[in-house]
Amino acid sequence: MLLEGIFTAATTCFAPDGKLFLHKLERNVERYSRTAISGIVVLGSTGEAVMLSDDESRHVLKAASGAASPEKVLIAGVGRESLIETLRLADYAAEHGYDAVLVRTPHFYRPQLKAAEMLNFYRMVGDASPLPVLLYSIPGYTLYDLPVEVVAELAHHRNIIGIKDSSGKVDRMAALVEATKAAPRRNVTVTSTFAPVTNRMTTAEAEISAITAANFISLDTLGAGASPLQVMTPAIRTRTKEVGFQVIGGSAQTMQPSFHAGATGVILAMAAFAPQSCAEVYMAFKDRDAVLETEKQERLVDAANYILGVLGIPGIKFACDLNGYYGGVPRLPLMPLTAEQKQQVTTLLAPIHN
Repeated sequence: MLLEGIFTAATTCFAPDGKLFLHKLERNVERYSRTAISGIVVLGSTGEAVMLSDDESRHVLKAASGAASPEKVLIAGVGRESLIETLRLADYAAEHGYDAVLVRTPHFYRPQLKAAEMLNFYRMVGDASPLPVLLYSIPGYTLYDLPVEVVAELAHHRNIIGIKDSSGKVDRMAALVEATKAAPRRNVTVTSTFAPVTNRMTTAEAEISAITAANFISLDTLGAGASPLQVMTPAIRTRTKEVGFQVIGGSAQTMQPSFHAGATGVILAMAAFAPQSCAEVYMAFKDRDAVLETEKQERLVDAANYILGVLGIPGIKFACDLNGYYGGVPRLPLMPLTAEQKQQVTTLLAPIHN
């Protein structure tokens, strides 16, 4: 699976009573599908995945996959502390058309989780997962940074295609890119314009072909002088692209330098409330417009530092409300913003496109 560009780290929507608000989640995903992002990550850290029961996690994955447009890459956060529960959720994601799974590092028994344990865990996930695996290192929450040498070893696994690194350290990003250069390269299926071909795109094409074939009326059935009518749906025109191990950033503040360090994409909480502004940085990078790229990046930094770095989930959700997405409340023990915090977020977001 090709992982390039901006990926929205979607929030999980809750009603005021704390229950899932799946209708609002569906509306958010539908709207993300109309933006310039490459895909959507469901049940990552921004999605408050650790706050959900297993049943709730399945409800969220199902609702998001049903609302996303087929051309957007869907990544499911399935990381659990145990191997068996991680794989159970990976199986469910595969059943609902996801394209890859994001597996955060187990960390509760951190003193015992050395390199050998992490290598064994991720190899077994890679062996058994029905979907390609994206490693996930987020030391700000887990207090565990997946070692570069472990990532370099795992990069040789046939079903481990990349890592999301949320350290925010550009030098570490560059080290990951360098350490995984020797990993085997893969041929992935892409469209004629080198966009990813998702599982839902191929499923939809197969369903349309089956319906078309079932409704075809032959000349013999119509009788002499008649002509058969059949709606022909063009097949997806595909080609292959060779990709290596894909390093994905996780920090809006370091988006621009991450691309220059070799990251192929970024998964951003900021793209939950400002996907267009995030996409503009990537588009300027692809156009090699250094001046515009720097301008677009610098416009985001102050808002990112405060909303993401200081406020976290409550700030992200309020920013979603401000920019026309449903944010709502976080789950306790997280608290909504104060009036003063809301005013500061409102001020910071004024110049930022959503």
